[in-house]
Amino acid sequence: MKEGRYLVLGGSSGIGLAIALQLRRKGGEVTVVSRSRGSLPEGGGLRHIPLDVLREEMPAAALPDGLEGFAYCPGTINLRPFRQLKEEDFLEDFRTNVLGAVKGIQACLPLLRNASTETASILLFSTVAVQTGMAYHASAASAKGAVEGLTRSLAAELAPRIRVNCIAPSLTDTPLAERLLSSEEKRRNASERHPLKRFGTPRDIAALACFLLGDESDWITGQIIHVDGGMSSVRLF
Repeated sequence: MKEGRYLVLGGSSGIGLAIALQLRRKGGEVTVVSRSRGSLPEGGGLRHIPLDVLREEMPAAALPDGLEGFAYCPGTINLRPFRQLKEEDFLEDFRTNVLGAVKGIQACLPLLRNASTETASILLFSTVAVQTGMAYHASAASAKGAVEGLTRSLAAELAPRIRVNCIAPSLTDTPLAERLLSSEEKRRNASERHPLKRFGTPRDIAALACFLLGDESDWITGQIIHVDGGMSSVRLF
């Protein structure tokens, strides 16, 4: 990928952090927007803007004057039986996964239109549970299903200048998934559920994310790409 300017919203831990670090290693100028700096290292060409995008407006004056790529990484893992879910649970998942992405995209759209490259790129995140029905995922999968719809709609509306794609991972070893991988037994069981016999790492997701954000993927838009150890498409028995 060529050097460029990138904004990673939610890039202080997990997948977002891995994306920010990999973009920087490839020579990109990376701005990370998140509530706290978290695990994001000081210096090294990584700029941090402390902000809660769900409650605060993006500070236009603090953003670059153009962007080649924007990634929205915040998410939720709200896994509970349907009978226990309240309206507030669905609304909270929708606010975090969909409305947060909408706010971020709307704030960055003029900057993406001012990209130095032929096309700019927006990257969103779904989950394998949208395509593959999974118990206890009603709220999370509903919200992420809306993200997939947003991806395809914006890909049509913003073409040809801006590409929009989405990655749908399976369980990945991030702080958000900590309680699902909190013991050796849970980690072993999670690995066994995947055809490739392991759960994901942030690096697995970041590799594809950087490809989709860069100019090597400039004929790809409107896609929901599964990085899930085969969970969505492979059965071993």
